[in-house]
Amino acid sequence: MTVGQGPAARRRFATLGRSVALFRAFLVEQTDPDHFYGLLADDSVRQVSGYTGLTGRTVLDVGGGPGYFAQAFRAAGARYVGLDPDVGDFSAAESSAGMLRGSGTALPVRSGSVDICFSSNVLEHVSEPHRMLDEMARVTKPGGVLFVSFTPWLSPWGGHETAPWHYLGGQRARRRYERRNGRPPKNRFRETLFPVSIADALRWARGNPEVQVLDALPRYHPWWGRWIVRVPGVREIGSWNFLLVLRRTGERPEVAGQAEKVGLTGGRVQM
Repeated sequence: MTVGQGPAARRRFATLGRSVALFRAFLVEQTDPDHFYGLLADDSVRQVSGYTGLTGRTVLDVGGGPGYFAQAFRAAGARYVGLDPDVGDFSAAESSAGMLRGSGTALPVRSGSVDICFSSNVLEHVSEPHRMLDEMARVTKPGGVLFVSFTPWLSPWGGHETAPWHYLGGQRARRRYERRNGRPPKNRFRETLFPVSIADALRWARGNPEVQVLDALPRYHPWWGRWIVRVPGVREIGSWNFLLVLRRTGERPEVAGQAEKVGLTGGRVQM
């Protein structure tokens, strides 16, 4: 697989100015989603490009949503296929060409079919995050790259729109939101939002011989803020959003009796 731009380029990319722009955009996520998600998609493509080439590569986006990431990856030369998991709000995304419907914990894709398996802020929305990580590793070709980011539960935004009251308990934060707004939150604790930790994700990655950890970092921080991931406890709060970059190491046999999957070839879905 073509290598990315390397550590020096990744440092030049991860500037303080970039971090400020992302956090400012984050403040208008609800009122100006086109700006926020468009900026995040472009930023994500640049970040992925720091680890692997994209031109001609097949990218599976687990939790692709309504199309911001599709446009950005295709503009970078990738063959993009998005998957809309049947969990929470993601199931409401509009279908489009190159999109699959399915669950992130049971990807309808053949083993070893994609060069890059990407997921942005979906892991905290599935009840079995390890199963989703296992599935992402399964569908990635040996030598391919997994790019997974999520919001840790103890992050200041861990409770999403119920934050920061989630620090007093997810159910309490949910009830408070309902009292104040007259409706339940979009991200409902233990239904569409689950407590995921950086420590748990790192344990999964380091204990799984099918993947090699290439990088682990706070996704939106400048390069000099990476140290925070090395400090247990502090990283759960201070990382805000955690990024895990992995390389798929070897073949994985199909499970007997496994349901038929679709293959991704040349950027098209084939049965």
